[in-house]
Amino acid sequence: MRRLLYLLPFLLFIGVGIAFYLGFQRDPRDIPSALIDKPAPTFDLPAIAGGPATGGLSSSKLTGDVTLVNVFASWCIPCKAEHPVITRLAREQGVTVYGINYKDKPEDALTWLARYGNPYAAIGADPDGRVSIDWGVYGVPESYLIDRQGRIRFKHVGPLTPQVVEEQLLPMVKHLRQG
Repeated sequence: MRRLLYLLPFLLFIGVGIAFYLGFQRDPRDIPSALIDKPAPTFDLPAIAGGPATGGLSSSKLTGDVTLVNVFASWCIPCKAEHPVITRLAREQGVTVYGINYKDKPEDALTWLARYGNPYAAIGADPDGRVSIDWGVYGVPESYLIDRQGRIRFKHVGPLTPQVVEEQLLPMVKHLRQG
């Protein structure tokens, strides 16, 4: 009985070690989303105050074609790194990109768009982040690929890279446009 008491901490240590080992095998950006293959949340966001006259962004704009919804903010450093990739997607690869401006000041967002360019077909301002919560946003940037019926088919947490676009996003866009 006494040996078992001495063995218990060792077994506990081994169990915790195995749990850590298995946890470190996972990609932290690979966050499962309960929204995959489900309709995009219903929402209606106004345009950024004083911004382009695109009429904001609502869920009604997310049907009819394959689109990408990108959640971004002017204060987000990875968003700046991702922006040229988003711009290339919209301008050179024919993907309609919509933006959700997350917890941002309108003047900061407009300055950011003027400085780096505006690849978005429409932008909705989400100053309190409530709509982004409905989308399951953990942080910015995050991107969602939406099919013709308005269902979320792919979610990417973190900045889109050329590799992610070429290997994952564009093949999925092509597949969804054919189907």
